[in-house]
Amino acid sequence: MTGHVLDSRARTVAGRPRRPRWAVHLLTLLSAALLSLIPWSGTASAHGSVVDPASRNYGCWLRWGSDHMNPAMQQQDPMCWQAWQANPNAMWNWNGLYRNGVGGNHQAAIPNGQLCSGGQAEGGRYNALDAVGPWKTTNVTSNFTVKLFDQASHGADYFLVYVTKQGFNPATQALSWSDLQLVKQTGRYAPSQNYVIDNVSAPGRTGHHVVYTIWKASHMDQTYYLCSDVNFG
Repeated sequence: MTGHVLDSRARTVAGRPRRPRWAVHLLTLLSAALLSLIPWSGTASAHGSVVDPASRNYGCWLRWGSDHMNPAMQQQDPMCWQAWQANPNAMWNWNGLYRNGVGGNHQAAIPNGQLCSGGQAEGGRYNALDAVGPWKTTNVTSNFTVKLFDQASHGADYFLVYVTKQGFNPATQALSWSDLQLVKQTGRYAPSQNYVIDNVSAPGRTGHHVVYTIWKASHMDQTYYLCSDVNFG
C-alpha cells in the first residue's frame, strides 16, 4: 500500500497527473514545427528597398512569396531557390537590409564579395544575396529610373547609384567595389513612402549588370545596400 501511495505521488505535480516523458518531447517537437510554419515579419513592416528594378530579395518575394514551397522554383529561378533555402526570412524581410552606424564610410564597412548582403548584415540573414549566378533581371535602357519604397517614411540624406562596368559578369563573378561605377548621386529627399531617382545614365553597357543602390536614411545613421539585377538590351 505504501508503495502504491509513493508511486501515485511520483506521477502527480500540484495535484495534476504528470505527463510521461515521451509526451513532453512530443509536445516540444510539435511546438517547434508550428513555429517554423509562421512567416517572420520582423523588420519587413518598418523599412524599405528598391522595388524597380527589383532588388534581389524583393524580386524573389514578389515572384515566389505566395508560392515559395513550389519545387519548380529550383529550375525556373535557381538563384531565388537557393536564397529561399538558405534563409526564407531574407525574403519575408525584403526591406530590412541595412546597417547602422556606418558614418558614410561604405567601402570600409562592406567588404568585397559581400556588397549584396550589406556586409553580411543582420547576423548573416541576407548572405545568399551575394551568391554568384544567373539572377533574374529587369530590362532597362541606358537611361533609366530607380524607384524605392519606404514604408516608414524615413527620408533620405542621399542616394548613391552604381552600375557595374562593362565586362563584369554577375553570373560568374563576385561583386567588388572596383567593379562599380558611380553614375548618380542625389541630395536629400523629404520623408515619403515613394522615392524616384530619375535620369540614371549608364551608357555603353549590354547584357546582365548589377545596379547597386546605397540609401542613407535621414532619421538616424542607417544605410541600406541594395543589389538589383538588370539587363541592358
